[in-house]
This record gives sequence, C-alpha cells and structure tokens, in this order.
Amino acid sequence: MEPLVTRLRRTGFAAVAFATALSPSAYDPAARRVAARQIYFSAWQALPGFTLVCALVSWVLIRIVIRSSNDYGLSAYALELTVRVMVLELIPLFAAFFVGLRSGAAINTQVVQMHIRGELDALQRAGRDPLRHELVPRVIGSAVAVMLLAFLNCAVALVLTYYEMYGISPWGLAQFLRITGEVFDPVATVGLGLKTLLFGIAVAVIPITSALAVPRRERMAPVAVLRGMVGLVLALVAIEGVFLAISYV
Repeated sequence: MEPLVTRLRRTGFAAVAFATALSPSAYDPAARRVAARQIYFSAWQALPGFTLVCALVSWVLIRIVIRSSNDYGLSAYALELTVRVMVLELIPLFAAFFVGLRSGAAINTQVVQMHIRGELDALQRAGRDPLRHELVPRVIGSAVAVMLLAFLNCAVALVLTYYEMYGISPWGLAQFLRITGEVFDPVATVGLGLKTLLFGIAVAVIPITSALAVPRRERMAPVAVLRGMVGLVLALVAIEGVFLAISYV
C-alpha cells in the first residue's frame, strides 16, 4: 500500500502544477522551450509510428467487436459498442501508457539527477523558480502529448469503424453520425476530456514526485525510476477504473 504521505505529496504537487499552468506568467520563453521539447519528444517525434500501430490494433479490435456483435445477434449495437470500447476507453489509456513508457521514465531520470546533484536548489538560489521553469513545463508537455495522441487516434478509430461498418459508401454517414452523437453526449464528452487530462498529468506528476522523494544518493536513482513507473501504472489503472465505475455502474 502506498504511504498516505506520498499520496498527499503527489496530490499537492498536482494541484500546485495545475494552478501554475493556469497562470500566464508561467509561460516565459524558458518554460515554453521545456514544454515544447517535452511535447516534441513525447508526441510529435513518435506520432507516425504510434498512429500506425494504434490504427492496426484498433482495426483488429474493431473487427472483433463488430463480428462478435453480429454473431450474438447484437448487430444493432455493434457501432455503439465499438465506439464506447475503442474511443472512450482503450485508446486514451493506450496513449497514456505509451507516453508514460516513452517519457515518464525519462522525466523521472532527469528530475532525480537534478535533485541528487542539487541543480534544483541552485536554480532557486539563482532566482529562478524550479517549479515554474523545470517541473511544471514537463507536466504541461506530457498532458498535451497524451491528449494529442489520444484525440488524434480516436478520430482515426472512428474513420476505421465507419469503413468496417459501411465500406466507402456515404449512405451510412447519417446513421453513423446519429449513433456516435448519442454516444458522445455532453457527460461522456466531458468525461473523456477530463480522463485524458488526468492521464496526461499523472504521466509527469508521479515520476517527478517519486524523483524528489528519494535521498540525494546516486544509488537511489534507479529506485526512484522504478517507484515512479510502478506508481504511474497503478495510477492510470485507478483513473480508468474510477471512470468506468462512474460511467457504467
């Protein structure tokens, strides 16, 4: 069980990071550069490969859901089931895991090295706020990266779903828009956006707090990375579980 003090530390840092991100003064040139590098590394650089893999996996799962629905006499619900399973649940979680594996460990390693070497304290003594100039931009960049990958690939999955259901014919468009519009009601749309945002924040907040929690000894760096990644996986699963419970229980 994760210690209560650790959970409170992570919650407190997430709240401070969110409040700082809403402040216009947080976006000075240095902070923008850090956030831009984070977005480039986490999302833009990997966008073609991730989109290709996600499209292939989505197409396989879409075919499985649609054909299973037809086999069990649920063809009328095939489109709704596909959109709910793929777009609302799996793709945002897949994007969060991808960004977490790609950049979460990197963020953890960078921050723990800065923490052990005293670089964050040096920035503080030099009159620069390390939270504003080093930590929060990484949170912002990770959140943007997760949301970019998730929403783009949700759109790709919708296109693949239409093709699997109706082929290249335009005559199914009215029914497709009607059913997807029923799925994406205001509550589901807000829930998808909020869940994806929480995924993105967790991808950076948990590695950063894990890095800052270890003693300043070099041998503790691998421990911080391991704790951060384990905590991140548990957090993503917990967020997904909470939203599933709210939506379907």
